[in-house]
Amino acid sequence: MLLKQIIEVYDILDSAKASGEQIKKYLHSIRPDADIEVYELKGPKGKTDMVKLRIPGTKGKIRGGSAPTIGLLGRLGGLGARPERIGFVSDGDGALAALAVAAKLLDMQNKGDMLEGDVFISTHICPDAPTQPHYPVPFMSSPVEMAQVNREEVSDELDAILSVDTTKGNRIINHRGFAISPTVKEGYILKTSNSLLDVMQTVTGKLPQVFAVTTQDITPYGNDLYHLNSILQPCTATSAPVVGVAITAETAVPGCATGASHFNDIEAAARFMLEVAKEFGRGECQFYDKEEFDKIITLYGSMKHLQTPGNKA
Repeated sequence: MLLKQIIEVYDILDSAKASGEQIKKYLHSIRPDADIEVYELKGPKGKTDMVKLRIPGTKGKIRGGSAPTIGLLGRLGGLGARPERIGFVSDGDGALAALAVAAKLLDMQNKGDMLEGDVFISTHICPDAPTQPHYPVPFMSSPVEMAQVNREEVSDELDAILSVDTTKGNRIINHRGFAISPTVKEGYILKTSNSLLDVMQTVTGKLPQVFAVTTQDITPYGNDLYHLNSILQPCTATSAPVVGVAITAETAVPGCATGASHFNDIEAAARFMLEVAKEFGRGECQFYDKEEFDKIITLYGSMKHLQTPGNKA
């Protein structure tokens, strides 16, 4: 269970003075030698604090091993929409989930439980992000551009990525809790991973929930196409398989809404990510079928052009 970590991280993030340094101090209070990087990232609408955490596995690349590395990315525009809205907004749930997993993994290490593969966790901290119009409800915008965040979070060291994001501002996912996406890789929307479905139904005790993904959703922001939200934007910057972990609601909830974070849902999503990280590091969780992907490329060619801004007249 990660409810303790969810509550502790929320207490830090639900503040007009929330910062990356406060999160770093909190995580170091759990494990003083944790590899945590915090720095300011400036964008066209302001600034935010990037937070990166690398947790070495017993057989991971950091220690010279060959176990695969998973990236757990907390996606959001901002934690708050101050001064327009006071308090923690729904859009911040992705950051909350990712940082709770970070805290739990450090606590596990203190207790002698080490994962085999390395885990990279990243998100950003911004308590005063702008908002923007979006159908059917307003979105949170971000002080920095999506391409900037991708450059900071997505690297060649990652063999697979889980991108967790609040995904309530739509009429597509009518389920309270969390849902996952099909695997996206190099411009292709692949079949949903059976491994991830197995983990999800184990964690929730219910039938798994999968949300619909369109071609527009896996193209980069800035091309003037409609996107469900930013949950799958990491797929535009990597050849690694990417799966979205969407924290969801039955109704369309604005990303800038306060009082709309449900701890049980965030905890379930975070616990799912933790369990996937455990299995992926020991080679027991596959995000996609490598042989089938090679066959798709042979039959239909590359779709990497969908990872670019496209042709502009």
